[in-house]
Amino acid sequence: MMKIALFGTSADPPTTGHQMIMKWLSTHYDLVVVWAADNRLKLQQTPLEHRATMLKLLIDDISQNHQNKVVINQNLSSWKTLETVAKAKLIWGENVEYTLVIGSDLINQLHRWYHIHDLLTQVKLLIIPRPGYIIDHDSIEKLEEIGGKIAIANITGLNVSSTAFREKRDINTLIPPVIAYIHQQHLYECPYLTQTQI
Repeated sequence: MMKIALFGTSADPPTTGHQMIMKWLSTHYDLVVVWAADNRLKLQQTPLEHRATMLKLLIDDISQNHQNKVVINQNLSSWKTLETVAKAKLIWGENVEYTLVIGSDLINQLHRWYHIHDLLTQVKLLIIPRPGYIIDHDSIEKLEEIGGKIAIANITGLNVSSTAFREKRDINTLIPPVIAYIHQQHLYECPYLTQTQI
């Protein structure tokens, strides 16, 4: 049975941490499908089309060993993950093992997700540990009690984040093509990004 990892992210902007996770996923799944998503809990996000373009640049930068297993499909983007899974099934079919990839910072929010019970019957969950976020095993047990099939990835995300970039403007968290795009599009109020830094 084909195994597909579904990895949606706000990608505001996508970082080297996102890229590392995609590479890791590509060694464990037949296909890794990525998309930029809006998050209703986050205010003043960069327009979605810019985030999707930067995510595509991040994927294009992945070495050939991983690249053919990682694809972007922006059509999967939805506020309701259950809708995302339904769209994925229309593309790749029902006879697929779908795994939803989430960061450990989202575990405590899962019980509030739209029709979480239905979602857990259709996908496995893979939790990516993130520095600074303790994995709440009580929350995991509660999800397992309602049918969740949950695994914790044997990987720890890099200690970088989109939030840290937006707050501290540390360009070392980004790859050069994304930096160039930010400069070209005048995103994140980054006038300091000169051509010598790109």
